[in-house]
Amino acid sequence: MAKVDLAKVGLNLLKSTEGGENVELQSLWQDQPVVVFFLRRFGCQVCRWMASEISKLEPDLRAKGVSLVGVGPEEVGLQEFKEGGFLKGSIYVDEQKKCYKDLGFKRYTALSVIPAALGKKVRDIASQASAAGIHGNFSGDLLQCGGLLIVAKGGEKVLLHFIQDSPGDFLPLEDISKALGVSASVTAGQKPVCNDDVCTR
Repeated sequence: MAKVDLAKVGLNLLKSTEGGENVELQSLWQDQPVVVFFLRRFGCQVCRWMASEISKLEPDLRAKGVSLVGVGPEEVGLQEFKEGGFLKGSIYVDEQKKCYKDLGFKRYTALSVIPAALGKKVRDIASQASAAGIHGNFSGDLLQCGGLLIVAKGGEKVLLHFIQDSPGDFLPLEDISKALGVSASVTAGQKPVCNDDVCTR
């Protein structure tokens, strides 16, 4: 787990998708522990599936006073994402992508993104997402990767810092629960075995 400078990254501004105001990232963990899911794109089919998976934990998190937050690197696809109800939590936009940079989330090049997007992990999740009726598009920044940050109340410490290596990398729900000391009452969706008919969307 790479070292996170909470004092530095906490000052980065995020735009609220509710009121449109800018807030500091650190305001999210000021009064309660928080799980911050950094999406690659709002239109990404795999990200939408991951958001719906993480949202299965939301009732257990809320019961323990933990908030769930989603952050995207741009507004492209935001409206459709919200209408789809993929994430049960507040949603923000990191328009400057400063959090993404400070947290070490990688960016692909135009050449390196193609094999990554066509990799088995991505195809497997895309297949699972399609089976669940979750679809996506290719709008927006295709090169950004994301991850997850879990911070204790008051920014006391980083409980978990996960960086995607591939667009299909996903943290198991039990790892999130364990980092927070929360017992989850949900089961993760099973990722199916991929076949040649499945491609990423």
